[in-house]
Amino acid sequence: MVKTEYIVMNTEKRKCLVHITDNVRDFVRSSGIKEGMVLVSAMHITAGIIVNDYEAGLWSDIMEWLEKVAPEGDYAHHQTGEDNGDAHLKRIVVHHQVIVPITKGALDLGPWERIFYAEFDGRRSKRIILKAMGE
Repeated sequence: MVKTEYIVMNTEKRKCLVHITDNVRDFVRSSGIKEGMVLVSAMHITAGIIVNDYEAGLWSDIMEWLEKVAPEGDYAHHQTGEDNGDAHLKRIVVHHQVIVPITKGALDLGPWERIFYAEFDGRRSKRIILKAMGE
């Protein structure tokens, strides 16, 4: 069995992390799948998905570290009229999707793991696809 759902994201900030574990958990529960996996994928080239701890200090550390890895600046990509070259590079580091196990009808995350949408060029509508697969 396969079930698909989309979440529309429209962040107020250009760069931020959004906790989406509850959205994914509710989707898995409604899917009826007892054993399988759920794909969580950001459907835009300047956003990604992270699995990590639900702790505000860590979120700041993640965003600060990513800014050091791919700082705002002048990129060749900007010659196309865009100003988000750093967002594309941050997305490469973060990746665009994760797969999380489903066991006994629930997300099978580690004790501290939570799922986050990572936005690097927000303030516009983007989508996340949730695809549960299993039986």
